[in-house]
Amino acid sequence: MSFEFGVYTFGDLNHDPHSGRPIGAKQRLEEIVAAAKLAEEAGLDVFGLGEHHTPNFAVTAPPVVLAAIAQHTKRIKLTSATTVLSTADPVRLFEDFATLDLLSDGRAELIAGRGAMAFLDTYRIFGYELDDYDALFEEKIELLLQINAQEKLSWNGRFRPELIEAGIAPRPSRGKLPLWIGVGRTPESAQRAGRLGTGLSFAQLTGDTNRLKPLADAYRAAGEAAGYTPDQLPIAVCGHGYIARTSQQALDEYFPYHANYFEHIMQKRNPADRLTREQFELSTSANEALAVGSPQQIVEKILYQHERIGHSRYLLQLDIGGIPYAKVARSIELLAAEVMPAVRRALCETTTAVNETTGGPLR
Repeated sequence: MSFEFGVYTFGDLNHDPHSGRPIGAKQRLEEIVAAAKLAEEAGLDVFGLGEHHTPNFAVTAPPVVLAAIAQHTKRIKLTSATTVLSTADPVRLFEDFATLDLLSDGRAELIAGRGAMAFLDTYRIFGYELDDYDALFEEKIELLLQINAQEKLSWNGRFRPELIEAGIAPRPSRGKLPLWIGVGRTPESAQRAGRLGTGLSFAQLTGDTNRLKPLADAYRAAGEAAGYTPDQLPIAVCGHGYIARTSQQALDEYFPYHANYFEHIMQKRNPADRLTREQFELSTSANEALAVGSPQQIVEKILYQHERIGHSRYLLQLDIGGIPYAKVARSIELLAAEVMPAVRRALCETTTAVNETTGGPLR
């Protein structure tokens, strides 16, 4: 299994912290399409779009924006990152992404999640109760998997009208959509992904990478117990980051935007929260989630993660807090030109050394 690289975004609508200039939804959407085109041209594998349903974000309809991107690209995989499945209709969602898959010649993927605890306005907007947070996702992921597996089905549950010999169309070009489950910190979510045989996508925005290891282990154990092979149980890591030529340049350039995003989001919970430069720099150390630094530092961070959880996909969100597109584009280019080949080379050398020691076949 090759190691994949990509970028993703939620399209936050923040002001520029230096000029105070607001950034509108039209500009953000245009920049997102441009970033996707650049990511493909640079050789990255995946482009993802998350969703938030508040006025602070431009992306509320990922399949619509991904369909626009599909018309400007030919190779890069197009995924949600993450779809809030708990407040969506699995039938409508499958139809949207199956249509995207056909328009993109088989490049659509879907990462499903329950919704970040900081952004639960979605439940109120779409008429769901937070008391049903777990039950909604459990029912809807089961239905989505059934729809993905069979063209016609009958089904009955708590949260949507029943289906009676319903034909769900169109069908994806490959027969099925690749499905992942987005996981934050709960072992139960990781075990569910393994039991259901989906990919596991970690949202690692803060914290120590080592906390992911027991979750990865629980995912693989549950998947193997359900009869899935290791190749059927891929793990992805998604997080915030910024890459510049030197570590100091990356820290100096990115901090105002990261702090701007932190305050913009955290004020919803505590207006007194402010991110200090010291806190920021501590969160960029090798074992921490935030991927800010030179290309070599990002390589080391990814290899550190891989040693602990054995992931095969790494996605970076580079465009938060009002950061100008030119800086985002430079980070994309460094990720593709320097980080990606160095990580793949290191992993290949490690695999070769292990196989030479054990006498096992090369992969």
